[in-house]
Amino acid sequence: MEDPVAPGSGSQPSNGNGNGNGGGKGKQVSPKGREAFRSQRRESEGSVDCPTLEFEYGDADGHAAELSELYSYTENLEFTTNRRCFEEDFKTQVQGREWLELEEDAQKTYVMGLLDRLEVVSRERRLKVARAVLYLAQGTFGECDSEVDVLHWSRYNCFLLYQMGTFSAFLELLHMEIDNSQACSSALRKPAISIADSTELRVLLSVMYLMVENIRLERETDSCAWRTARETFRTELSFSMHNEEPFALLLFSMVTKFCSGLAPHFPIKKVLLLLWKVIMFTLGGFEHLQALKVQKRAELGLPPLAEDSIQVVKSMRAASPPSYTLDLGESQLAPPPPSKLRGRRGSRRQLLTKQDSLDIYNERDLFKTEEPATEEEEESAGDGERNLDGELDLLEQDPLVPPPPSQAPLSAEHVAFPKGLPWAPKVRQKDIEHFLELSRNKFIGFTLGQDTDTLVGLPRPIHESVKTLKQHKYISIADVQIKNEEELEKCPMSLGEEVVPETPCEILYQGMLYSLPQYMIALLKILLAAAPTSKAKTDSINILADVLPEEMPITVLQSMKLGIDVNRHKEIIVKSISALLLLLLKHFKLNHIYQFEYVSQHLVFANCIPLILKFFNQNILSYITAKNSISVLDYPCCTIQDLPELTTESLEAGDNNQFCWRNLFSCINLLRLLNKLTKWKHSRTMLLKIQTKYLGRQWRKSNMKTMSAIYQKVRHRMNDDWAYGNDIDARPWDFQAEECTLRANIEAFNSRRYDRPQDSEFSPVDNCLQSVLGQRLDLPEDFHYSYEIWLEREVFSQPICWEELLQNH
Repeated sequence: MEDPVAPGSGSQPSNGNGNGNGGGKGKQVSPKGREAFRSQRRESEGSVDCPTLEFEYGDADGHAAELSELYSYTENLEFTTNRRCFEEDFKTQVQGREWLELEEDAQKTYVMGLLDRLEVVSRERRLKVARAVLYLAQGTFGECDSEVDVLHWSRYNCFLLYQMGTFSAFLELLHMEIDNSQACSSALRKPAISIADSTELRVLLSVMYLMVENIRLERETDSCAWRTARETFRTELSFSMHNEEPFALLLFSMVTKFCSGLAPHFPIKKVLLLLWKVIMFTLGGFEHLQALKVQKRAELGLPPLAEDSIQVVKSMRAASPPSYTLDLGESQLAPPPPSKLRGRRGSRRQLLTKQDSLDIYNERDLFKTEEPATEEEEESAGDGERNLDGELDLLEQDPLVPPPPSQAPLSAEHVAFPKGLPWAPKVRQKDIEHFLELSRNKFIGFTLGQDTDTLVGLPRPIHESVKTLKQHKYISIADVQIKNEEELEKCPMSLGEEVVPETPCEILYQGMLYSLPQYMIALLKILLAAAPTSKAKTDSINILADVLPEEMPITVLQSMKLGIDVNRHKEIIVKSISALLLLLLKHFKLNHIYQFEYVSQHLVFANCIPLILKFFNQNILSYITAKNSISVLDYPCCTIQDLPELTTESLEAGDNNQFCWRNLFSCINLLRLLNKLTKWKHSRTMLLKIQTKYLGRQWRKSNMKTMSAIYQKVRHRMNDDWAYGNDIDARPWDFQAEECTLRANIEAFNSRRYDRPQDSEFSPVDNCLQSVLGQRLDLPEDFHYSYEIWLEREVFSQPICWEELLQNH
């Protein structure tokens, strides 16, 4: 089922006038000002009144779109070069026949010859052979008549290339190019880096990306041999083969080397796309994650999930932004008429009753005591009710929210829950404990700690409330993992050594652990440089090395084409990084909660949250409907037909889609990423649903329709009064302690699981320097294969602060 998303989900950036935030209360508005408001409202409503977008969220875009985004428009001339290199080589090996006319055995023989010819000393000859292989991976488009044929033969050829060992051969070449100091120094000396500086790397990465993307794609018509090859390929990419690090770690090292300035010629877009697809292929996409979650809950003895989150999201209709905000701002600038002021001042209990009536669930607090209001409280209550009365009118006009019933409060058994809420409510154990703590303090004057069963001395409605909370109690996998970790810390001897399954996710985390801060910082640096709201700075990294031509455009048409190409290039980088980070967080959270928290903390420390907010500080509607594409230049269309002469009209036209899939995909990913970083973290809270309790009563009253739309989309916690802001956890003084406690738990987890010595913890330690250095260590036979990689990663790439070393000793 497709999930239609309204394009107006992004609002205009704030202009600083404070509209909708209670600013300017009690001021008169001139007729000219009112007319300006109405004009702005008409423009706003015109921008919101757009057709519904038929958008289906998933792991990635369509197969053709994902392949086309690998190439920049500047690279289009190289398609012809690749074809020429292949045909020249093919004619010397096969006479009078074409590639598609050969039998499979003959094709394999030719590929074996190509791989043999890769092992030559001449760099130029090696590049020509690599281009011939790339032409095969691109689908031998010179022999195809349609785009469908190109995609079909591209997939067929990629499976054939993998079965003949092409990926391993290109991996060796990639290692050589990464370590090519001559290319690095040459790029560093150049004042401006262009696409010509990364030719060899682009060819190698393109072949590897095409193989990963084509083999990753599963289809029902795939043969048994192809299915077997896919699983073998997945295993090779996931685990260390021949004592080499997993392929994803090599790509991460390329990202950090690029951001450090040591290799500015690296084609970073191709590196990021390949890294994202490798992570998706080896760890699994969103549907695989859901299946793993169900499996892990069953293994831990937890009840099954109440719903499939993927299906819920797909069937959820989007909410367009309200068009009433300017009207609301206008009404707030003028004082209410005198008739609205009469009879408005009541007790504090009346205000609380009206505030509670806004809750869709109509859950009323029957145990609020009526306190005598002071003169200041009474006055503020009168002001609040005047605004609240207007908000109730707005709420009644909203067809999505039912008006509050006028009957007396009902018991928990008779509360009528509204139909159509997408998520089943959840309650944490902590929520039940917190509710009972407050109730016991209120009615019996003392608490019983974490005891949630003893209800002696509490009124009957409290019993019913606890019963309802327990019915919706949700124990997450993270709760079990945290509890197990606490037990392992308390009783390391009696519980014994933990058995950690060697899953692809676990192996990836172990490999990333000690360099993870550098990886996260590098990704965020690139994301910052690619964000549309970022301004060019002299100290920012250059992410356009693999899109800028050797000769800059000299005509207006060429400049327009390059401008589209650059914007498209940045959009693809944002898409790949946002999807990569989201996948990493979701997989690490499922594997172990403290792995997720470790990555999250380093993202937060690297200012990921302000960066995402900065990304959204733009006209989102314009961003998701941007037309930074030229359909006739996209792969595979550009390979099967002669390129037409480009005109200004054809460049401005773009494609016929109502929106840009990758940009909408990126926005959703960044929002999900922001939610994961801030969920249950009051010190990081920036999201609207969570932040409402910090925004103040006046803001909530001014944005009731937005609040109502959110209420119908999010999952509800039974006693989470985020809409009212009465949460005791919202106090700011324990924020630093919260982060420090979390960091201590993470360090304890990493130290216990990954820093354990080979011998027992209680074995005697040899403190004699000569004795230690004189010991002979038994190393694996193939240690010399990975020694240089280890030395580069653990010694040469690690900064050494000699001043601190001298001071400490």
